[in-house]
Amino acid sequence: MQHIPVALDRCIALLAPSIERAISEKGSAVVIDATLGLAGHTSELLARYEELTVIGFDRDLAAIAIAQERLAKFGDRAVVVHAIYDQISTVLEDLGYDYVDGILFDLGVSSMQLDEADRGFAYSQDAPLDMRMDQSQGLSAFEILMTYDRNALVRILRAYGDEKFAPRIVDRIIEARSAGTLNSTKVLADIVKESIPAPARRTGGNPAKRTFQALRIEVNKELEVLSRAIPAALEAITISGRVVVMSYQSLEDKIVKAEFARVCKSGTPLGLPIDLPNSAAKYRLVITGSEAASDSEIESNPRAQSMRLRAVERLAA
Repeated sequence: MQHIPVALDRCIALLAPSIERAISEKGSAVVIDATLGLAGHTSELLARYEELTVIGFDRDLAAIAIAQERLAKFGDRAVVVHAIYDQISTVLEDLGYDYVDGILFDLGVSSMQLDEADRGFAYSQDAPLDMRMDQSQGLSAFEILMTYDRNALVRILRAYGDEKFAPRIVDRIIEARSAGTLNSTKVLADIVKESIPAPARRTGGNPAKRTFQALRIEVNKELEVLSRAIPAALEAITISGRVVVMSYQSLEDKIVKAEFARVCKSGTPLGLPIDLPNSAAKYRLVITGSEAASDSEIESNPRAQSMRLRAVERLAA
């Protein structure tokens, strides 16, 4: 299975100062890969730094099995846990760590999940309506579509997919579930297409994209989890440690941007020449705003096209 990690060299470059400082001062470093996936970023980090341990989080048991096999050569420097990234503090406590030197997030659905038709993430392949990143728990997309009421479904499509035709799509979904025909990703994609007027279908790519994104976010509670995870990550890094985040859609990026802005803001009133005691910001932005992938990377790895990269460093306890 080919796997091209997004922004691999750039992410490592952003984490490198924290890793190298820790190795210089303590003889070792610890980084969390909060979205381990197929272990592309983790493998490269471990290969470059012999004194580094990476704790890899993933909620997908299938991905964990592949990652563990790929990371076996690194021995106990690769610690893989079946957990969601809002559980950072609990996992670190269980493993005996107070702080780590860096944390990397590569948000959204993984390439493996998109490529495996039976997972139900891709509207271009016919499959059961699942969309769970962790198939061992939680409601599937099918269960949500069959049990949520009309208002809830409209809200999801509007809030998480920015779908202006949400009421029309949901009405057709309810008709299909009443008729017992709502049973696959192809059926859902066709429902979306039939619900959107022809002129609106001519731009913006596949019309099912927004609905599938919205359902996936609801199934996996992605925004709620991320809203808890970013503050937990910021608390978990040591002084001079960094948090690096790649997001792929605006709702994720908005959460990351707001949280980074909050912790990088000084509490000193505007106009004063120096920070008041205990009012200085405890973090600083490593990247002003955000970075996009280069044209060359997008050409070789289309998944990078919508990526936004942000990074922050801890300055004080």
